[in-house]
Amino acid sequence: MSSTTRSVPAQDSRSTSRSALYSSLIGVAALGVLLQAVWAGLFIREGQDNDSTFVEVHARGAEITLALAAIATVVALLRLRARRDLVVGSVVFTVLLVLESFLGGLIGDHSALQVVHFPLALALMGLAVWLPLRARRRPDPR
Repeated sequence: MSSTTRSVPAQDSRSTSRSALYSSLIGVAALGVLLQAVWAGLFIREGQDNDSTFVEVHARGAEITLALAAIATVVALLRLRARRDLVVGSVVFTVLLVLESFLGGLIGDHSALQVVHFPLALALMGLAVWLPLRARRRPDPR
């Protein structure tokens, strides 16, 4: 019985490692978005005082998630230029995280901004799921 092994061209192995770095970064950023929802749920209670500990955890989590998304965007721009879907998706993800963080910082003084903050968080959750799944796809051979 003989088995054949197919060698992977150097180009494929390089793009795989580039994609693995991106996938890791965007995956951890996606986990950050999920944790943001958990932490927000711990301090948002109608009619109760906000627990400042989880407000602080939520704020620091936002900063870390934004940093990870920005790094993933830079990796996509520098190493995955051929994957326009990932480049555009990462830029949109990072820009929306900046907007979400800005709005989140204003909510303490302007609670009416929750009307925008919460739906934007759901849109970010969708992107946080889509980007890692999309990164796993093989690029089009065009």
